[in-house]
This record gives sequence, structure tokens and C-alpha cells, in this order.
Amino acid sequence: MGMIQEFREFAMKGNVVDLAVGVIMGAAFAPIVSTLVDNIIMPPIGYAMAGVDFSTLAVTLPTPTGDGVGIKYGLFLNAVIKFLITAFAIFLLVKAMNSMKKPAPAPAPAAPPPSEVYLKEIRDALVAKK
Repeated sequence: MGMIQEFREFAMKGNVVDLAVGVIMGAAFAPIVSTLVDNIIMPPIGYAMAGVDFSTLAVTLPTPTGDGVGIKYGLFLNAVIKFLITAFAIFLLVKAMNSMKKPAPAPAPAAPPPSEVYLKEIRDALVAKK
């Protein structure tokens, strides 16, 4: 029973729950970024580059059978752009979340120990005698 209770306490800690929410949001966010890159960002870039469709860019290496092996670097470029957009969006989200957090109140200074208060009184009395 102790192991189950320990796991429950671990799973309910704030960091674990936050991580789970982040993973779920990231998984839900990925198709949105993918659609944004494939359908909105890449077409104008391809148009500006004389109608090049990045997803079809590839280099074909010859093989002995004559079929050839394709290295589809255009798909890789699309994936890199998707990653950069996703990373930037997450950066902005984290930055916004951090700015909304209330700063922790500064701890009140601890009261000096009685011996220090007594020594200050002695010092002040000596200064007053001069």
C-alpha cells in the first residue's frame, strides 16, 4: 500500500501534472503548425522561388537496378520550418505564462537576535557620550 501512496503523491505534484498538460497541448498543437506551414507559409515561399514546391524537392541517387533512391530534402526543410515555428510559439507561450505569474513576496527580514540589539544600544550610548 505504501508504494501506491508514494506514486500517487509523485503523480499529483505540480511539475508532473504541468508536464502532462504540456505534452497533451503540444500533441494538439502539432497539426495546427503542420497545416500552417504546409498550406500558408510554404506556398508563398515556393511562389517567390519560381513555383518550387518544397515537399517535392529531392535528389535521386542511382542504384544498380536503375530505380534510384530518393533523398527528399524538401520534406526535411518543411519539418525544420515546422519545428522552428513550434519552438517559437512555445517560447512565446512560456514567456507569457511567466509574465503572468505573480512574483513571490519578498521574505520579511528576520528580527535581529537580542544580543545584537543589546550591542547596538551599547554602541549608541557610547557614541552619545562623545
